[in-house]
Amino acid sequence: MTAVATRRTPAKPAAPRPRKRPSKKGERRGALHLVTPLLAVVLAAAGVAVVYRVFVRSVLGQKIDTTALRNSGIGHERAVEIMQRTLNGTSLASLVLVCVAIVLIGIIRRRADLAVAAGLMVAGANATSQLLKTRLPRPALDGFPMPNSFPSGHTTAATSVAFALVLVLPLAIRGLVALIGAAYASIIAVATVWAEWHRPSDTIAALLLVLAWGGLVTFGLRLRLRRRKPGPIDRPSTLATVLFVVGGALSALIAGVGLGAVVLSERVTPDLVSGRFAFLTGAAAITAGVAVVFLIWVRLAAGDQPALESSVSTARSEAVEPKPREADNDNT
Repeated sequence: MTAVATRRTPAKPAAPRPRKRPSKKGERRGALHLVTPLLAVVLAAAGVAVVYRVFVRSVLGQKIDTTALRNSGIGHERAVEIMQRTLNGTSLASLVLVCVAIVLIGIIRRRADLAVAAGLMVAGANATSQLLKTRLPRPALDGFPMPNSFPSGHTTAATSVAFALVLVLPLAIRGLVALIGAAYASIIAVATVWAEWHRPSDTIAALLLVLAWGGLVTFGLRLRLRRRKPGPIDRPSTLATVLFVVGGALSALIAGVGLGAVVLSERVTPDLVSGRFAFLTGAAAITAGVAVVFLIWVRLAAGDQPALESSVSTARSEAVEPKPREADNDNT
């Protein structure tokens, strides 16, 4: 007796899953994303030129700068101790050690491109700062014999190192590192004015100079990544963004009001404000400048994740998905 084989119904192939629309974090890199760093370069360079024209090449600008320089009047023991320690700790040896650490971080993360870009940014910003300080003329318009100090080398070094660390470290901690770096750069910048090494305009120009170099190396990174398979655009730290926006807005408001009072004191009503008031106004302007440049930097650096990370994660997720069963052949 022969058993008749039952005919199996062939299995239907699995319907293809609809592709999800990419979220903002996964958007592809477009032309605007590529040229945004160049816009930052142009604006930062223009800012340096404007600061130089207003506070170095004009009588009123020099008087305001010099008044803030010579009248800090800070006698608080704790504040003086913090500024002295920060200035003394910012040496060539410490900067070299940090740069070595930056290179090691890039090697450990297998991101040699970030290490090279960070090193180029630090070297380029500091070399440009020294070049401008020795080549830019400073006319003696305020009667103060101090030579040209535009821009600040200490502020350039501190800010460029902080920018480099933000660039090479993983995205998850960049916001926290940016906040710490901004605090460090602020203390250094204000301390150089307190020590009568630099004028407030010197430090603001240094901040903008580092931002210009940061935009330049970011453009190079994005151009390099664009030649590969486009990857996702990551969002910057929300906490750092909010703190920089709020802190920068408050500092800018204080600096604007204070600058108006200092100008009135110089032009209309002599002795309207004290020298300490002028120094605090300069400190508020420095704080606002730090918040602005670090806010821009965390947004520029956030989009420079390697394109391979997204493709590798996608390949791994596809590898674990079960393949659809093939239709069984008919048995007779």
